[in-house]
Amino acid sequence: MNQVPLQPSERIDDLLTHNLKIIQSDQVFSFSLDAVLLARFCSVSHRGAMIDLCTGNGVIPLLLSTRSRAEIWGVEIQERLADMAARNMRINGLEQKLHMLQGDLKTIHQNLGHGKFDVVTVNPPYLPVPNGEQNVNEHIAAARHEVHCTLEDVIAASARLVKAGGKVAMVHRPSRLVDICCLMRQYRIEPKRIRYVHPRAGEEAMMVLIEGMKDGKPEIRTLPPFIVYDQDGQYCKELQEVYYGGRASLEDL
Repeated sequence: MNQVPLQPSERIDDLLTHNLKIIQSDQVFSFSLDAVLLARFCSVSHRGAMIDLCTGNGVIPLLLSTRSRAEIWGVEIQERLADMAARNMRINGLEQKLHMLQGDLKTIHQNLGHGKFDVVTVNPPYLPVPNGEQNVNEHIAAARHEVHCTLEDVIAASARLVKAGGKVAMVHRPSRLVDICCLMRQYRIEPKRIRYVHPRAGEEAMMVLIEGMKDGKPEIRTLPPFIVYDQDGQYCKELQEVYYGGRASLEDL
């Protein structure tokens, strides 16, 4: 593990796979299960380049580095989180493979160009900006609510960055699935794979993983439901394997 400076309130946690470490803080939004599942659900490119939008502290690029030899970029608008992500790349000795940019995803193509990436991943804020009182913590508010970007902004940015035939993968709430599919088609990203995430068997889905292809032909696969907890309240076998590195992807059977 490389030494990097820590800011007040920061700590170093184990990422539970491939001996990766991650800097986190209770003052900003820490990574959660949805980021892990997206990094294990999405297609990867073994050459070329991939990019993760709304990267936060860079957890998805870190996890993707265990699946691919491609160069991986992270984009984050919040300065504090972008700095944390850059240090997370350095602490793991991955700064030659992972690259961090602070910037607005709506304009980042002006720096990176159009159609340069084989894969785009994004774990965007799920909720519209509420009326009235909002979370007083600006970092947590921006992670949860569409403060800096809307769903359409995210999909439009993904469409600009991904090359024809490339993949765009997202995790979101099932209640937004129709919006996601409609916007993907509007921006020439054809939905190709969907997988619902359920807390327990027989319970309503709490997340949806979706991947589309730029300029792809209409055809979609609905994959088996992903169940987080078994009947004993423990993580299911599949989740344990992807969390602890025993399985590289959700379809690596």
